[in-house]
Amino acid sequence: MATYYFAIASQDFLLNEEPLEEVLRERTSHYKNLQKMIDFWLVINPTFIHAPEMINIKKQLAKPSVAILSHNPKFIEWLKLRFGFVLTGEFESPTNSINNALDSDF
Repeated sequence: MATYYFAIASQDFLLNEEPLEEVLRERTSHYKNLQKMIDFWLVINPTFIHAPEMINIKKQLAKPSVAILSHNPKFIEWLKLRFGFVLTGEFESPTNSINNALDSDF
């Protein structure tokens, strides 16, 4: 089982109003320079928000949503500071309610 940390918001906010592509491109380049494996993913319409333990997050989301998941909590904290209007949290996967952290309704 792995711990996933996430930042999630509406697709319109993260994909259209904020420079998310640039941020992720810079992060990918930084990881390559350090020869570090990529440990973050962009998931459009993530299914993990349908899990019972995510009910409070789901209630606050404008649909459709997009999430950035990572095994690195500091990266998610940084995204929260960078973008402001994102919800953050964490979960374990695989579990009975979240079989695959990267699944999408897309």
